[in-house]
Amino acid sequence: MKTIDIISIGEVLIDFIGHEVNTSINKTKDYHRFLGGSPTNVAVNASRLGLKTVLVASCGQDGLGDYIVRKLKSNHVNTDHIRKSDVAPTSVIFVSKSTDTPDFIAYRQADCEIYEDQLPDGIIESAKIFHTTCFALSKNPARQTILNRVRKAKELGLKLSIDINFSEKIWPDREEAKLILKEYLANDPLVKLSEDDCYRLFAETKSEEYIFDYFHGLGVTTICLTKGKNGVVVSDLNNGLFFQKALEIHEIKDTTGAGDAFWTGFLYAQIQNKTVEESMSIAQKLAAIKLQNVGRLPDNINLNQILQG
Repeated sequence: MKTIDIISIGEVLIDFIGHEVNTSINKTKDYHRFLGGSPTNVAVNASRLGLKTVLVASCGQDGLGDYIVRKLKSNHVNTDHIRKSDVAPTSVIFVSKSTDTPDFIAYRQADCEIYEDQLPDGIIESAKIFHTTCFALSKNPARQTILNRVRKAKELGLKLSIDINFSEKIWPDREEAKLILKEYLANDPLVKLSEDDCYRLFAETKSEEYIFDYFHGLGVTTICLTKGKNGVVVSDLNNGLFFQKALEIHEIKDTTGAGDAFWTGFLYAQIQNKTVEESMSIAQKLAAIKLQNVGRLPDNINLNQILQG
């Protein structure tokens, strides 16, 4: 019996998002605190959609760590597998508020301290989706934990997932990153990446054809490439190539977390056995809501009603 919809493994941290729009970090005066980290956003968003989610992550034994656990619990995310480090403080990232790709400075501490005892066989066996990120794979011990546990997830028949949110600021060694990604991608996860991610990973602009051939060649069946205002393209070896225009948004308030909202919508649709095109549409609707709000998805709306509408 599957009692968990998504296990999300990886970085939990605090995003300090600048208060002034489209202002560089060196000129930003004020920052507002938000719960952050890509796997964390996916877990929280999915819970908001009514899914049962577990976050496997690590923070500090400090005030920010207490804030993280409190916010997760208030969003009905299972926190039983959150580790609090006695040595390392909670990781934080300062982010410029932007209507385009935001700039950031990361201060990484406890986020990478993820160990195998946080992710026992029983919890994996109870889940439908095993999701992680490139950020989480960038540093040990989290990296080895995730690589070891994804094999068990594959063996148990879970649908696997990864957001290739690569940044050279987080993972300076591109070639090492490609090797580690190759190992994870050999398990055939659903792959989400943006044009910005691709540019950073390959250190140059690559064509869609190159990107899809590259990742299909590593054993991936389904690749979702987000292109911002230019829409979304999915290449699926079984069903073909799909393109959707971006939804029209009158005012973009903040792009931070929009990709996580998009991917939550896609995974939500996949759990409901929607088609690729239906999954793309649901994903775009959730991303559009996020783009019109700073920080998290708003509380005062019925997300399910919007997605099904």
